[in-house]
Amino acid sequence: MKWVTREKAKVDRIACPWLIHRFVDSDAEFIFVPGKMVMEVAKNESAIPFDIEGAELMHYMDNGEERVTFDAIIRKYSLKDDALLELARIVRGADASIPDAPVESAGLEAAALGFRKISRDDHENMKLQFPLYDALYQYVRNRLEQGTHLEHSR
Repeated sequence: MKWVTREKAKVDRIACPWLIHRFVDSDAEFIFVPGKMVMEVAKNESAIPFDIEGAELMHYMDNGEERVTFDAIIRKYSLKDDALLELARIVRGADASIPDAPVESAGLEAAALGFRKISRDDHENMKLQFPLYDALYQYVRNRLEQGTHLEHSR
């Protein structure tokens, strides 16, 4: 599968490729282009557009709360992993303005901004950040196994 989104990725546009690569298609190919070119490239490359206005997989509202593209992919592919659902809360809190974001969201946003600055391009950014998402996923799994949930920011 090919996937295409806007260039200069930060949180959701790196979290989504991680999610896709780890849980949907380990051979997925990702294309990053200027926003105005996403839909055209999607058509020309038979790629799935994501995190762009007009795409099926993008931010949406659920019971009055913004959900991010990471949530949309979880929903579309019926991913039921509880740790992924908790990780989605962290991603959502880092990428959208939501009430009671987990405290981890602020750190994820800060790290994402830093990685974007030190990366040559979006592919290097993915390569550098995928271990961060692996670690966050394991952190959340461990918390769930211990029966402790993420705390909300105050």
